[in-house]
Amino acid sequence: MTATHPHDNPFPPAPANMPVWDDTPWTPLPLLAGDDSADVCVIGLGGSGLSCVGELLRLGVSAVGIDAGPVAGGAAGRNGGFLLAGTYHFYHDAVEALGREWASALYRLTLDEVERIAAETPDAVRRTGSLRVADSDEERDDCARQLAAMRADGLAAEAYSGPEGDGLLTPADCAFQPLRRCRTLAERASREGARLYEHTPAVEISTGEVRTPGGRIRCGAVLVAVDGRLERLLPELDGRVRTARLQMLSTVPTTEVRVPRPVYARWGYEYWQQLPDGRITLGGFRDHGGEGEWTADGTPGELVQRRLETFLRERIGVHAPVTHRWAASVGYTPSGMPVLEQVRPRVWAAGGYSGTGNVIGALCGRAMAQLAGSGRSSIADVIAGAGFGAARGTWPVA
Repeated sequence: MTATHPHDNPFPPAPANMPVWDDTPWTPLPLLAGDDSADVCVIGLGGSGLSCVGELLRLGVSAVGIDAGPVAGGAAGRNGGFLLAGTYHFYHDAVEALGREWASALYRLTLDEVERIAAETPDAVRRTGSLRVADSDEERDDCARQLAAMRADGLAAEAYSGPEGDGLLTPADCAFQPLRRCRTLAERASREGARLYEHTPAVEISTGEVRTPGGRIRCGAVLVAVDGRLERLLPELDGRVRTARLQMLSTVPTTEVRVPRPVYARWGYEYWQQLPDGRITLGGFRDHGGEGEWTADGTPGELVQRRLETFLRERIGVHAPVTHRWAASVGYTPSGMPVLEQVRPRVWAAGGYSGTGNVIGALCGRAMAQLAGSGRSSIADVIAGAGFGAARGTWPVA
């Protein structure tokens, strides 16, 4: 098999820091110019914020949503396109950290959410399963422990040995086009009555009001659904949430390899998939960037990009030209469990998803909507219960 030849390449290099997912036309939403009001103001129009808006509308609660950039302009539209059940912890580690009851309940909650996302935006989701492959004997043993723990609790997982390596396959996981999903949700919410504004940053958040450069939004509650830079928007979370940079690249379509499902390796630090048109997308090496990757700078850095390209050529075996290089800001917590709480009177926050925002973020967004709409949320009960039992730990290595 050979790669698409560079001079036959119909995919010239993309503009700087453009994700491979930005492949469809998008009619920008307006900026807020003047005042507005609603039952709830949602800050952040990524996957968690748009899930929140959608749930509010389902509950009959009026909503205004704003974002400092475009819809899904942060990690929600710039990630690796994995829909994985579970949390930051591998399942057997979650059992140890949270207890079997809470670990199982939380995992099953995320399984249900993967199914809900697939049903809600079927054009953006591919049912593929996912692979965790080991890069050392120690990690092979750890994969075996994960497999045993999942089987003991009746969760679908299989031992795997194949071209990508040895490890385990989780058949319920999916791949998806994250930016397409978010844009679909935004268009749907707008049709159903939500008023959404892009490039409208929140400059002041107070009980019952959000101030932006173009006007004020008066509301009964404020729901902040932001992952990266959450601690800047809500300084009371500084020290509990820390922003890191995740970096990725993508190639032209290639037939050098066939990767039928998303793969993550080396304890999850590297992750890649092949898109339906043959392009390889690859992210990782955050830990190789050291302290420099604990940053709110959302542009690619040379050191990590070099490591990614070396891995692409030497580990995956792909020599096709790279067309896209991009980065995104995400929030981490010391325990790996997300923030989901009221931080000020009638101001709720969700974030710090520790790299699991595609599924956990959607759950937290819906939980905030339920809490604002009715004061109760079974999702929040599971997440809060699991978080209560979680070990505090230290910041994940970056």
